Amino acid sequence: MAKNHRSDRSPTDPVSRLAPGTVLGRLASGPSRASRITHTEHLPPRAGRHAVWPDRIRSEVVAAVQECGIEHPWAHQALAAEHALDGDSVVVATGTASGKSLAYLVPVLSTLLDGSEAPNGRGATALYLAPTKALGADQRRSVKELSQPLGNAVRPAVYDGDTPFEEREWVRQYANYVLTNPDMLHRGILPSHSRWSSFLKALKYVVIDECHTYRGVFGSHVAQVLRRLRRLCARYGASPVFLLASATAADPAVAARRLTGLPVVEVADDASPRGELVFALWEPPLTELQGEKGAPVRRTATAETADLLTDLTVQGVRSVAFVRSRRGAELISVIAQERLAEVDRSLARRVAAYRGGYLPEERRALEQALHSGELLGLAATTALELGIDVSGLDAVVIAGYPGTRASLWQQAGRAGRAGQGALAVLVARDDPLDTFLVHHPEALFDQPVESTVLDPDNPYVLAPHLCAAAAELPLTDEDLDLFGPATEDLLGQLEAAKLLRRRTKAWHWTRRERAADLTDIRGEGGRPVQIVESGTGRLLGTVDAGAAHTTVHEGAVHLHQGRTYLVRSLDLEDSVALVEEANPSYSTVARDTTAISVLETDVEVPWGEGRLCYGSVEVTNQVVSFLRRRLITGEVLGETKLDLPARTLRTRAVWWTVTEDQLDEARVNPEILGGALHAAEHASIGLLPLFATCDRWDIGGVSIPLHPDTLLPTVFVYDGHPGGAGFAERAFHTARTWLTATREAIASCECEAGCPSCIQSPKCGNGNDPLHKRGAVRLLTVLLRGAPEEKDGGPSVPGEPGEGVREPSVQVAPSGGGPEEVGPTPDPAPRVPPVP
Repeated sequence: MAKNHRSDRSPTDPVSRLAPGTVLGRLASGPSRASRITHTEHLPPRAGRHAVWPDRIRSEVVAAVQECGIEHPWAHQALAAEHALDGDSVVVATGTASGKSLAYLVPVLSTLLDGSEAPNGRGATALYLAPTKALGADQRRSVKELSQPLGNAVRPAVYDGDTPFEEREWVRQYANYVLTNPDMLHRGILPSHSRWSSFLKALKYVVIDECHTYRGVFGSHVAQVLRRLRRLCARYGASPVFLLASATAADPAVAARRLTGLPVVEVADDASPRGELVFALWEPPLTELQGEKGAPVRRTATAETADLLTDLTVQGVRSVAFVRSRRGAELISVIAQERLAEVDRSLARRVAAYRGGYLPEERRALEQALHSGELLGLAATTALELGIDVSGLDAVVIAGYPGTRASLWQQAGRAGRAGQGALAVLVARDDPLDTFLVHHPEALFDQPVESTVLDPDNPYVLAPHLCAAAAELPLTDEDLDLFGPATEDLLGQLEAAKLLRRRTKAWHWTRRERAADLTDIRGEGGRPVQIVESGTGRLLGTVDAGAAHTTVHEGAVHLHQGRTYLVRSLDLEDSVALVEEANPSYSTVARDTTAISVLETDVEVPWGEGRLCYGSVEVTNQVVSFLRRRLITGEVLGETKLDLPARTLRTRAVWWTVTEDQLDEARVNPEILGGALHAAEHASIGLLPLFATCDRWDIGGVSIPLHPDTLLPTVFVYDGHPGGAGFAERAFHTARTWLTATREAIASCECEAGCPSCIQSPKCGNGNDPLHKRGAVRLLTVLLRGAPEEKDGGPSVPGEPGEGVREPSVQVAPSGGGPEEVGPTPDPAPRVPPVP
């Protein structure tokens, strides 16, 4: 819970004497350090505006809030509470640490207190949904603290995969504030709704925290899970009010309506005070090393972040370093611990790693150590990004742009939550987007956060949820509007596939297996792979099935709790990777190849003689090898072949073509055509996260001098998820702006022939060969001359952005294209057949 006035900082904490500018000055004081700061943004402090709680809030709840040191609410908190009590679904979209938790907790607790006095029945209930277990556990602590003066009237309980089975029955029968996540709602609560009937019958509020995280395929799944929840609540006579919260959302009411399917009121005028934030953009220096094709290589963001975390810890500054990968988080903590041990052995124990895949007891212990101040520094993945109240943090280091401006501000907001000044440092990776941003700060600081992109009508998403809904309660014609316009056609296909059967006026689930198991709502494609220590049989953790080919293949280096392991074997059939402890002097990076074919073109727009297209494609991907890279420097030591099966993905893509005349105008002859297309593809993938709520790993691309389906030189960029995630569609809508930024990023890079900062990709299946930097610039220049002006976000596509029309296609085109960069490894073919 955000604390409006109180600070948990110890008065003896040495950090309390250091302003964020002073901390940054010390970080930049080493040799050549100052030149690494490309821009510093100062966000001034802001005064707060108070209000009074609505008079319908119970006096006991107001008193409990005051006992926590909060005399008066901020104006936006009072307004959100008023809407909630009026029965309006509402989204609170104010800044980080603005007290959004209190805005929804106060009306919820007041209603629960009213319900506890009901003469009959269970009384009112509330459901809280968090995208991560860590956030759910943190919120339970806050609710218990706030509701302690209310006695037994409020009974909060966590119900997730970590909840012991012996506690689950108590939660179902007695808890009136249940904290869970969309995964458990999908797999555990909704399929067993009869056991939850008394809870659902009394459900007054559904709280959806950090709602901006529900985007892409995951967000589309959650949207359908929420529609299933609303349907079952109606069955039991309930119509809960939805309360949503997000510190970083554009058009929050629109996004919330798309997520819940209900009209939502927006509260976005932030009345909370804010301490000074100093935000520095930091570019690691060039090294004397040479990368692929002799390209210059910068020092890695991992090594630079480890140095900064070490320096912050030595200063006594409580800090979190956010890292994009699990392996990166482990590596940064190991490097920092080693360097701190050289200064003071006791300091080494005050830095740790935090990531998904840890066992529950490990995560809880780390969270508690961070809360208590026992840990000074933490290298964490986004598992710690969302909303966890860690009062007293003073600095955040972000190792590489996290993919969206929304995530950037979310991570930066972890510091300064007690109202003090804070420091945030974005350390650029050797990557086109990161390099572009540290030299174009206006793209970060002068632009709003991205619109949330999700598509609940994606048939790969909708079909399995229709099956799950039918298994929960037979589907009727009255349900068609609830699940969207594609429902009626899909029901017929599901019936033809013998997954559903129509009897009289309803569709019934026909199988013995659980319908909820048809899909993984996070789009991870299958059960997680268990990582087992071969010598002892000890379970170290898990990795998502979709990432197993690239992260725990034979020979991969795996880090866990500061220890390094080598993967000896990967058994895909049993979903087990056997590892043994080792100490290699390198890290590993998987390489893959990709082919693509056009299934259907939904829309085609002339760009001069060229064409910009959007439609359905089939992508075939295979991990073929891995590179060994020296730690710290990133120098390539060698490549090892792998023998893993290919996987096929049907998804959505945007692609553009050029003609022979355009090639002549751009002075791109056949000898350099492949390299020019390839370079443009790499850079465009790197820059797309500026225009869609995705990151580089959500999308993939292929470029081919003569594609068999278009019969022209073609560049594809596609969603790395079955059925699409809305990212390629967003790319289509913003193509002129997106490709203009791509051209500028390549042209402005100081390298001679291309480097990781502009056109090289760390995942290129062809080893970044061929690439032609100048050819890419000339080609994009000619293409953009014919681009039409963008109106209302881009060229016309059926439906609104993020809500593209879905016409299921069963056409199968011959595979074409060449192996290039790919985003997430495609999932296996879906088990629900009637989707494209």
